[in-house]
Amino acid sequence: MPAAPTYRWLLNRTNPEYVDYVARLASVSLPLAQVLINRGLKTSEQLDAFLNPSLEKLSDPLDLPDMRVAAARIQTARQRGERVLVCGDYDADGVSATAILIEAFRALGITADFFIPHRILHGYGFGAAGVERAKNRGAGLIVTVDCGISAFDTVALSNSFGIDVIITDHHEPVETNDNSGFAKPDAVAVVNPKLLDSDTHLKHLCGAGVAFKLAQALFDNRIDAVHHLLDLAAIGTSADVVPLVGDNRIFVREGIRLIQENARVGIRALKEAAGLKPDFFKPSFLPYVLIPRINAAGRVDDASAAVSLFTTTSEDDAREHARSLQALNARRQEIEEIVLKEAEAQLSEQAEGQGPILLAGEGWHPGVIGIVASRVADRYFRPVFVFSLDHGIAKGSARSIPSFNIYQGLSECSSLLTRFGGHKQAAGLSLPVAQLLEFQTRMAEIMSTMLSDDDFLRAIEIDAALNMSDITFSLVDEITRLEPFGCGNVEPVFGCRGLEAANPRIVGNNHLKMYLRQNGRGVDSIGFDLGGHLEMVDGGVRIDAAFVPVLNEWEGGRSVQLNIRALRPSA
Repeated sequence: MPAAPTYRWLLNRTNPEYVDYVARLASVSLPLAQVLINRGLKTSEQLDAFLNPSLEKLSDPLDLPDMRVAAARIQTARQRGERVLVCGDYDADGVSATAILIEAFRALGITADFFIPHRILHGYGFGAAGVERAKNRGAGLIVTVDCGISAFDTVALSNSFGIDVIITDHHEPVETNDNSGFAKPDAVAVVNPKLLDSDTHLKHLCGAGVAFKLAQALFDNRIDAVHHLLDLAAIGTSADVVPLVGDNRIFVREGIRLIQENARVGIRALKEAAGLKPDFFKPSFLPYVLIPRINAAGRVDDASAAVSLFTTTSEDDAREHARSLQALNARRQEIEEIVLKEAEAQLSEQAEGQGPILLAGEGWHPGVIGIVASRVADRYFRPVFVFSLDHGIAKGSARSIPSFNIYQGLSECSSLLTRFGGHKQAAGLSLPVAQLLEFQTRMAEIMSTMLSDDDFLRAIEIDAALNMSDITFSLVDEITRLEPFGCGNVEPVFGCRGLEAANPRIVGNNHLKMYLRQNGRGVDSIGFDLGGHLEMVDGGVRIDAAFVPVLNEWEGGRSVQLNIRALRPSA
């Protein structure tokens, strides 16, 4: 039986009088007040914006840099009857952003086409293939989504053919050589929230979020004219794992409502293909059911099918595209398992220690190596690099642990790399195969200077300590007010001390099921993949539990259940 992970337990504590003040201010229970404080929400304005997100609270799109210029150039294209090409990216954020602008442009009467690069044939980002497509289609304007901020050469190429370019992106811009600011491609407009000087929630927008703001601006900030695009904004925002604050929280919350209402024929068809009931859609279905199927197209084939799914109004076409994505996702899973199995065969010599894990294989599909890296990093809790080797070049994906900025690490050994990019927790890179061992050695040195032993121990942050008597239907209902959960707004985790475990047993695939009691009050509990704790809880010792209280509905009945995240013997 696999050993259960161990954690550092971190309990948030706040002055009880302040917790009581926030509880009264927000009209919530004390446990939920502590959760809100932990989220950094303290003023009545912050609490209201978070607990009551609404479309009226969306920010002004003109707050984004160059937005006014971009909207004006697109309106000029409309007046001139110019054809516009939308150039996107092959992930769920990129295809959602592409679909947003295609629908917005067509609603304005603009003749619009799109181009999504093929992962293997074209590579990532706005490249020469996009300009070639614009030339062949007779486009006078290219609008990028979710890419282009560093496409200096491609924009110059487009300009040389007399094709204007508007960049909309959310990735990190390139700093000038003298570090005095950011260098920008020579485009008509560069709309990127990362170029803002102020510290604002707009900097957390994803590609689809920026595209939605452009649609807002094109329709003079009339929310009714772009409301139907919120499901696409929600998909991109959830898929790109950006913090669910400000506009992002509104996008996902309102977009999920549209998905629940089956407003878009393509998404309705995808739900059906995935085996979901048309009248039941939980927020968690978005990242765990729909988005993997949307991403599958760009991982193993052509992501254009996902854009067509989003933009079609034909029931028959929607079902065909949805079945295609379902099949591609099954293929992606098969390829992923093959690569993971081959990668695990290399792990024996790297399983111990605190250095980086480096796995590489000839012909490993580049569309799945990022997922494999995530799975290995989650299992071993160490930075992981997975490379696909082809003709002497290693193209890789990297995933990190919370305490290690992997982008900074790559920056410090950039002389070994031919290309890299990303952020703190995930990155892409390429280098000659002959440099792999030197790269691993250098990365180990960098990590040794930046990390301590504690950094390699998982931490679980507990929002508040509870007694079993605090765990009620009312608390579970209150927690749903915090949805949707995701980056920047994780499910609240609570803790109880001194519990007795009754009837502990293994169910399913290494899941620990039991009845946890304290002072005569008990709750059914399950710890997914925590079967390794059976011996501890079966020994009669009192235990502490970290958990998420949820509503369990089964055969018409309702009960509160604890989803256990971590267990330890009571002190």
